[in-house]
Amino acid sequence: MSLSLAKIEELAPDQGSLAAAKTLLKPSNWPTLADDGSGVIWGECQGSGATPYRISVTEADAGYKCSCPSRKFPCKHSIALMWMRVEGKVEFAAGTAPNWVTDWLSRRRGPSAVSAADTDRPKASIAAVEDSRVEADPKGEARAAAARERNRLERETSIAAGLDELDIWLADQLDAGLAAFPAKATAACRVMAQHLFDAKASGLAIRVDTIPARLFALSEAMRPSTAVQELGMLYLLANTYRRQGGLPAPLRHDIRQMIGWNVTREALLADEHALRISGRWRVWAVRSEVQADKLRRLETWLHGSDRNAVLTEYVPVSTGASSSGYSVGDTFEAELAFYPSSVPLRAAIVRQSSGTEPSDTPLTFPDEDLASAYVSYEEALIEKPWLGDYPMMFRGARLMRSGENIYLSGGEISLPVAKAQSAAIWPLLQFEEIDGAGLWDGNELILCWSETALGRWTA
Repeated sequence: MSLSLAKIEELAPDQGSLAAAKTLLKPSNWPTLADDGSGVIWGECQGSGATPYRISVTEADAGYKCSCPSRKFPCKHSIALMWMRVEGKVEFAAGTAPNWVTDWLSRRRGPSAVSAADTDRPKASIAAVEDSRVEADPKGEARAAAARERNRLERETSIAAGLDELDIWLADQLDAGLAAFPAKATAACRVMAQHLFDAKASGLAIRVDTIPARLFALSEAMRPSTAVQELGMLYLLANTYRRQGGLPAPLRHDIRQMIGWNVTREALLADEHALRISGRWRVWAVRSEVQADKLRRLETWLHGSDRNAVLTEYVPVSTGASSSGYSVGDTFEAELAFYPSSVPLRAAIVRQSSGTEPSDTPLTFPDEDLASAYVSYEEALIEKPWLGDYPMMFRGARLMRSGENIYLSGGEISLPVAKAQSAAIWPLLQFEEIDGAGLWDGNELILCWSETALGRWTA
């Protein structure tokens, strides 16, 4: 997250704006405080008028927008929203960005910045206003908490209606025949995905919207059977969400995340039961993908302390090219906190105790062959049926070609390698044996790292 107190001081137009923002740090001033889990936060701040001011901020670049008439940029409301986020003392409800936020994101042209004319202005200081007292307002805070709870219940009702609509859509696809579904998948899925976005089930909406891409990445012969799996998974997700109250806590967290609810970083760090692991971590894969909701998902896959982890960030596409800040091969010492899940993989850095350094030393792989790695995948799939990409590390495997397809073989098992990698991994076919790491999605393997007799290969 790029937001910090120093960044707020840099953006503040003057000392008075910081002092005014300080008075707004009471939760009772904010009937709405929310984030989408991807670096976009927003809130409604009650001003002197009947209608609250609407403020939205992108954490990646400290972009901001407020509906107030102030001629100061950023205004006190924008500063206060950033300030509360950085301090982490106020809870931001997980949610899907409303239209007034997404409309602003689509119009943004780039990061906010301090203008050249302001570079000589006196530097604003948060320390100078830290001693000012903010009186508690129990009644106001209770009203704000009630408003947030009301918003949560309204979203639950909206999601339930969206799931009912999904059931009807699935029945329609069955009636029309699933053999014909791939041909019409793009149009059909786009309409249903939009309805789910409107129902505030953003995670499920993205899954529906990306079904055509997954189908057309396969051979034509495989598409009908894969369509059955995809639609069956939607049915499983919808019905599991409806009975989430009877699920174990880790699985309940999984299904809520799949539907679109998010655990904030602040909530994760405040969770006493969250899994925390300290050690030296090695970056073995970095991925970037643009989602249907106009967010770019950045993944940084790590290995350390005999386990894998992934750091996942979401930044608006409108901010331009983005990166996680890590490169393949980087190493660093850090404590990670893992988000609650039946198969904990996603994590956040609690604290990094060393600088990030590139390393040429080989990646340390577990002492298991490809077949053993696949058994671990199957065990994880039992725990979490909607597993998605799963990290697999192996020793002593070999790449083999069959026609236009390339397979990774080892320990009496062969897995198809992603066709998009065919040209890049061609040189690895010459080796009798390789150790490596990749991501398996149930259909194909993306090879990310390999140690060979001639040295390291990375995607």
